[in-house]
Amino acid sequence: MRRIFRLILLLAVAGIVAGLYHLGRSGTYNMLYPIRYTGEVEQYAAENGLDKYLVYGVIKAESNFIYDAHSGVAVGLMQITEDTGAWIANKMQLDRYRPEDLTDPETNIKMGCFYLKYLLDYYGDLDLALAAYNAGMGNVNNWLEDSDHSKDGKTLHNIPFKETREYVERVKKYAEIYRERH
Repeated sequence: MRRIFRLILLLAVAGIVAGLYHLGRSGTYNMLYPIRYTGEVEQYAAENGLDKYLVYGVIKAESNFIYDAHSGVAVGLMQITEDTGAWIANKMQLDRYRPEDLTDPETNIKMGCFYLKYLLDYYGDLDLALAAYNAGMGNVNNWLEDSDHSKDGKTLHNIPFKETREYVERVKKYAEIYRERH
């Protein structure tokens, strides 16, 4: 009888430990790679023909899902600058757009997805689109014209800005993590 009790107790403890281990890993993952604003991301990713996991990767890299994040002159979840916001609003024909709208999660995601799709269409290449999202189209276009960075004028073999080079890889890594886990 004592043996059975010990066996049951041992199995119960093992089950609790295994459950806590799994919960800890899952909780840590959810803390490190949050997914928020799923309705907005899925809607605007779909409307723009984007991979939702790529959008999650951009948001993770840009703001870590902090809706009112500010870094320099960039604002919101997808870190859109006031000038880029005005340009996007004009392209999208958003008559009532105001720069302060960039802290609204839905507006920021809507505009960020539109811009990301624009860059993907313009460059036809994910790495170039992400580089332009981070460093601006002017920089990417200049790099494409420079033989130190591009051999064919269509792709980059060298992204001269370390921050941008790391950004491109980070977003792709985050997108892959989100894709694998969700």
